[in-house]
Amino acid sequence: MEKRKIEIMDTTLRDGEQTSGVSFSAAEKLTIAQLLLEELNVDRIEIASARVSEGEFQGVKGIMAWAEEKGYSNRIEVLTFVDGGLSIEWMKNSGAKVQNLLTKGSLNHLTHQLKKTPEQHFEEIAQTIALAQANNIDTNVYLEDWSNGMRNSPEYVFQYLDFLTQQPVKRILLPDTLGVLIPSETFSFISQITTRYPDTHFDFHAHNDYDLSIANVMEAVKAGINGLHVTVNGMGERAGNAPLESTVAVINDFMPEIEMSVKECSLYSVSKLVETFTGYRIPANKPIVGDNVFTQTAGIHADGDNKNNLYFNDLLPERFGRQRKYALGKTSGKANIEKNLQELGLQLNPEDLKLVTQRIIELGDKKETVTKEDLPYIISDVLDSQTYQERIVVESYILSHAKGMRPSTTLSLKIEGEIIEEHAQGDGQFDAFMNALAKIYKTKDLELPKLIDYAVRIPPGSSSDALCETIITWTNKGKEFKTRGLDSDQTVAAIVATQKMLNVML
Repeated sequence: MEKRKIEIMDTTLRDGEQTSGVSFSAAEKLTIAQLLLEELNVDRIEIASARVSEGEFQGVKGIMAWAEEKGYSNRIEVLTFVDGGLSIEWMKNSGAKVQNLLTKGSLNHLTHQLKKTPEQHFEEIAQTIALAQANNIDTNVYLEDWSNGMRNSPEYVFQYLDFLTQQPVKRILLPDTLGVLIPSETFSFISQITTRYPDTHFDFHAHNDYDLSIANVMEAVKAGINGLHVTVNGMGERAGNAPLESTVAVINDFMPEIEMSVKECSLYSVSKLVETFTGYRIPANKPIVGDNVFTQTAGIHADGDNKNNLYFNDLLPERFGRQRKYALGKTSGKANIEKNLQELGLQLNPEDLKLVTQRIIELGDKKETVTKEDLPYIISDVLDSQTYQERIVVESYILSHAKGMRPSTTLSLKIEGEIIEEHAQGDGQFDAFMNALAKIYKTKDLELPKLIDYAVRIPPGSSSDALCETIITWTNKGKEFKTRGLDSDQTVAAIVATQKMLNVML
């Protein structure tokens, strides 16, 4: 089957930058432009709006200077306006070669915003196109509010298209400006247009206000559209635009008759870079590029994957430069843990695996997920706990620390079934805990070992809620020994290590 080529035009640097609070520097724009064209291999990019600011002008100049050297000038586009030639002059000075001319695609916008007749608008558009042509600038034309135009004034839309298809334009761009289309309308409206003007190149520009952008993209492709407008991570005004990553995955998997040039394997790396530049966080559950989309949480899913990849679908993470993960938490089963142990090159006997699983479930009740990097610490903690009998238990404690006041601890300790309480202050919360513990031991004529070293570590790359391992070195009667404690709170981890010490001493 001969495939039909669809052009992908990325407008992250223009429409995507209209995301609230997002503004790219000139250097960031150049970096993203280079990645979009060379790493992802999109067909075209829209990088700016004409006449916005001096910074925008300098950004476009920098991109166009690079594009000229690479031979990409005709793949880079700028939004322009019907403004008596001011945008064309701006284009000439910046070095841009392709304008996307913004015009009115609905009678409502034309009448109430411009307060002009169709004939007046068409005449000004013709003059702008002719001026661009005289300055060796190619023209594509946006029909702003086209979707509402097709709903409410289709006679005007077709009057305009009859005129526009006779002009020297390369592409006509059909935006769902307010994100109002439903899939059946998208197919109907675009089918009417592609049937009536079979020799004209049409692009579809979807917005995502009703979360229907990808469904509308699919219907536009079925209706014969020639190009699609997208943004990295679905950035854009209001609810954003059709996301590049989902568009590519959906078309590749469900429309085998369509061919695109975009490299799937680079989608994730570009997505993360744009996230970094914008500070606009990708939701964890966002398809293709979200942190959680290739993470199995339920133990039954990991078990099924072990047996015959029962919970795999066509969205294999390797396609997008990613890896499948198996989350560790309170819903984990042994299969999840075994998957993570395999990646670390570790193996446990069935009894130890059962104990580690139980420990992870307990931690999951306090901490939503446990990372693969936490596993060696958990294993060490669990196996270490089997080396002694627990006859002394820290029943409860209150740790307090307020500015201007010494930290204090109230401790309840159970020794051989007897509960003893004490209160003490210290130079820190753990010091106050140890002072309270010393008071209790003094009442029992027991002696505590001396703490000679205190070390804390967390897994590499962890965040502030990471599991924390506290390793304390003690000395007693000339002999040194160590105990470990594990918790997401550093002081609590030290208390766990101390309780182990108390039992080891018996």
